[in-house]
Amino acid sequence: MTGYRILYVALSLVFCLSCKEEKKNTLTATEVYRNNGIEIPAYDFDGFQPLLNIKDGKVRVINFWATWCKPCVAELPYFEMINKRYPKDQVEVILVSLDLPSNVDGKLIPFVRNQNLESRVLLLDDPDANSWIPKIDKEWSGAIPATIIYKDNKSKFYERSFTYNELEKELSKFDL
Repeated sequence: MTGYRILYVALSLVFCLSCKEEKKNTLTATEVYRNNGIEIPAYDFDGFQPLLNIKDGKVRVINFWATWCKPCVAELPYFEMINKRYPKDQVEVILVSLDLPSNVDGKLIPFVRNQNLESRVLLLDDPDANSWIPKIDKEWSGAIPATIIYKDNKSKFYERSFTYNELEKELSKFDL
């Protein structure tokens, strides 16, 4: 009987630890903005951070941008082209808006609708930029546009804007 108790406790511990690990890799939105069929989840950095660590063989292109940033807006069509060119199980494009939450309904959602953005769009709403910016990249000044391209344990950070050909060239370094 004691052997079963030990086995039960051991299995319970393994189950709890695996649940904790699963939660660690789960995105947790603080809010979801909805308007005219468009849904934009908002995350603080802790809720967003698991997106930076997914290891499933897929290339992720994570672009930090805002509607008020002209160079950001100018390069968005290239990210959309990448999103359409590659199968979803190979490449995922994620557009991380740094717009203010007060501008989501009046600016961000209309922008997403007017530009027909099909890439995944989310809002990073964490006012403590000095704490989360270096967690993205130690050298990042916080200027946008900025992009991370990663696949499993290989990652590259770019604090600049891109043309379509430049994006393709960088993606080719990730064994697509």
